[in-house]
Amino acid sequence: QVQLVESGGGLVQAGGSLRLSCAASGRTFSAYNMGWFRQAPGNEREFVAVISWNSARILYADSVKGRFTISRDNAKSTVYLQMNSLKPEDTAVYYCGTPLTFRVGTDFGSWGQGTQVTVSS
Repeated sequence: QVQLVESGGGLVQAGGSLRLSCAASGRTFSAYNMGWFRQAPGNEREFVAVISWNSARILYADSVKGRFTISRDNAKSTVYLQMNSLKPEDTAVYYCGTPLTFRVGTDFGSWGQGTQVTVSS
C-alpha cells in the first residue's frame, strides 16, 4: 500500500489558481497510476483526473478539462493538480488516490485525508 498526504488547498476567489500536491510514501510510487477526485458536502465523489505511472496517459473529467492539469514527479513521489480559472462549483475536498481502472469516472482504491478547496464568488 502507498500512503498519501494531500496539501495546498485553501480559499481563493473565482478565477484564481491553486496547486495541490500529494506526497506518497510506502511502496514504489512510480509503479502506480495516480489520480484526483473531489467531494462536496452532500454530493457523491466526483472524478477529476488520472495520470499513468509514466505520465504517458492522462484523462480529465469534462468539468475540469482545459482548466486543471495533473502531473507527477516520480523522483519526489508526488502528484500535483494545477487548478486554474477556478469556479465556485469547484469547491470541495480534494483527494489523491490510486485509481482502480484507467478511465474517466474510475473509483479509487486508496486515498489520503484530503485538502479543502473553497472558491468564493
